[in-house]
Amino acid sequence: MAAIVTPTQQVIPPRKRRKIAVSRWLVHVTLFVLAVIWLTPSVGLLITSFRPREAIASSGWWTAFTPARFTFENYALVLNAQGMGDSFLNSFKITLPSTFFPLFFASIAAYALAWVQFRGRNVLQLVILALLVIPIQITLVPVLQFFNQFKLTGTYLGIWIAHTAYGMPFAIYLLTNFFSSLPREILESAKIDGANHWVIFSRIVIPLSVPALASLGIFQFMWVWNDLLVALIFMSDPASQPVTVRIQALLGTYATEWHIMSAAAFISMSIPLMVFFALQRYFVAGLTAGAVKT
Repeated sequence: MAAIVTPTQQVIPPRKRRKIAVSRWLVHVTLFVLAVIWLTPSVGLLITSFRPREAIASSGWWTAFTPARFTFENYALVLNAQGMGDSFLNSFKITLPSTFFPLFFASIAAYALAWVQFRGRNVLQLVILALLVIPIQITLVPVLQFFNQFKLTGTYLGIWIAHTAYGMPFAIYLLTNFFSSLPREILESAKIDGANHWVIFSRIVIPLSVPALASLGIFQFMWVWNDLLVALIFMSDPASQPVTVRIQALLGTYATEWHIMSAAAFISMSIPLMVFFALQRYFVAGLTAGAVKT
C-alpha cells in the first residue's frame, strides 16, 4: 500500500537538498568568521589585562601562554588608582536611575500614542521622529546654561534628567511600535470589563511588553554606562564622576601603562556585557515584535 505524503512531508529533490545544505554551511561559516573578528579584540584585551607590565612590553598578547604569566595586580592597581573604585560605584548611581526613568516615562507616553485618541497625536509623533535626528552635541550648551540657572550641574539629579531627556525620543519610538502591535481584542475586552487606562497599562500592556522593555533597557543601560560626553559636561564634581571619566584621567596619567589601561577598560566593559548576556533572550524578540503588524 502506497504511503500518503502530506504537504509538510513532501520529498525534497537531492539537488535542492544539497543547495540547502551548502547555503546553511556558508551561513554558519560566515557567522563564525564574524564572531571571531568581533571577539578577537575583547579576548586580547582580557588577556592583556592579566599580564605583567614587562610581558606586555616585550611580546604580544597572543604569546601569553608560552610561557603563561598572569597576575591580578593590574586590577588591584586600577581599583586603588585615583578613586577608581568610587567612580565604579558612581557609574551605578548614574546608570540605574538613568535607565529606569526613560523606561517608566517612555512606556506611559508610548501607551498614550498607541492606544489613546487625542488631538495632536500625529503631530506629536512627528516631533518625536524629528528629535531622533537631532545631534546631542548641539543641545549641550543651552541645556548646560539651563542647568546652571537651577544649580543642577554637578549633581546626580541633573545628569539623571539629562540622560532621561536624551533617551526619551528613541524609547518612545520603540515602545510605540511595540504597543501598537499588541492584539486590540485584549485591550477592548478589558475596557468592556470596566478597566481604565491605568489598569490596562499596568496589568496587560506592561506584562506583554517585557521583551521590548528589556531590549530598550539594554540599549539605555549600555549607552549611559559607556557615556563620556554627557558625564564630562554635566557631572563636574570629581567625587561623583563615573568610571568612563576616570579612565580618561588614567589615560592622561598612565598613557604608556598598558597593563593598567587594559584592566581599567575591561572593568568598564564587563558590566554592560553581563547585562546584555543576562537579557539577551529578550533582545531579538523585543526588536522584531513590533516591526510587522498583523
